[in-house]
Amino acid sequence: MELAERETTVNTGAASFVQSEVFARTFREGMALVEETANYLDGEGRDASKSLSRSAALSYAGASMRLTTQLMQIASWLLVLRALREGDMAIKDAAADKYRLGRREPQSADMLSGELPKKLLTLIEEASQLYDRILRLDTDLFRAAPAQANTQDAAAQQRALMDAFGRA
Repeated sequence: MELAERETTVNTGAASFVQSEVFARTFREGMALVEETANYLDGEGRDASKSLSRSAALSYAGASMRLTTQLMQIASWLLVLRALREGDMAIKDAAADKYRLGRREPQSADMLSGELPKKLLTLIEEASQLYDRILRLDTDLFRAAPAQANTQDAAAQQRALMDAFGRA
């Protein structure tokens, strides 16, 4: 895919997506999860962590830091796209590498110990699922497939025929 074609695809896809109900719903879900997690960690979670064993308390601290970091990455991505929707940011700026999400870190073994509060584990799972979903959206919207040297290969010809006959 040539650069101009990639930019057009990014422009069209991102501009359309930020105006969609899917984005609005994802934004609400993400920000609600951020708020729910903050309230939990500042209240019930803080209290629950005090009754944990020393090793479980260390696991709790590490898990809560990873969770908070992951949620801040989610919130940042959502806020960039909201700025795009509201016209406060240009698509080319929103498409910058500094706003792309990286692969999510795998959950560490200490979180699987069963000693951590169920609510924390639930929040971790919800954040992981949301992060994975947003990572797929980020990839679809802002990361085009690498350019192919031979654009007249059989797959490209087949795509052209499918497009010409209205079947994509």
